[in-house]
Amino acid sequence: MDLLLIRHAEPIRIENQDGPADPPLHERGRVQADRLAAWLATEPVPVNEIWSSPMRRARQTADACAQACGLDIHVGQLLAEWDRESPSYVPIEELRAAKDERWDALVSGDAMREHVDPVTFREGVVAGIEEIIAANSGRRVAVVCHGGVVNMYVTRVLGLAAEHFFLPHYTSITRIAAARTGERSVASLNETGHLRGLAGF
Repeated sequence: MDLLLIRHAEPIRIENQDGPADPPLHERGRVQADRLAAWLATEPVPVNEIWSSPMRRARQTADACAQACGLDIHVGQLLAEWDRESPSYVPIEELRAAKDERWDALVSGDAMREHVDPVTFREGVVAGIEEIIAANSGRRVAVVCHGGVVNMYVTRVLGLAAEHFFLPHYTSITRIAAARTGERSVASLNETGHLRGLAGF
């Protein structure tokens, strides 16, 4: 089957909230989500099923895709990001541009280790995604999730350590070919053709 791992669109910044920060999409993010949705709806091979993390930024991105493709959304708890309980959400791109020390902590893996054990988190991510694969043999499925989730599944497929880090763009598509015999391969990484012409692309 063909698995499309998609990072959510750009959310707003929330800091020091009472309870977990679960930001909605920024106006820019809504444009990104609409671009993604239109791209998926016109691909030669249609998407058969759409899954989403339960977090708001992923759900809103998935909503746009579901409407464009005429599909319902399935929610997977194991698709949530590792910092889902954090009271703050600052877009990673902002941290990197500001040379914020929290960017360095993300790249080194220290930020994740403050919240979860990376290996345990990856085991959950892989289990959740493999369950989707097992139920969709021969189909094409889009999974709207988070940068950390994409990292964890890709590192497992490539045989890399759980602490390895790369930054998927907002609404980027990473394609995984999943064979019935158990082989997994990365067909593409961090596709952003649907964002061409937007600021930063």
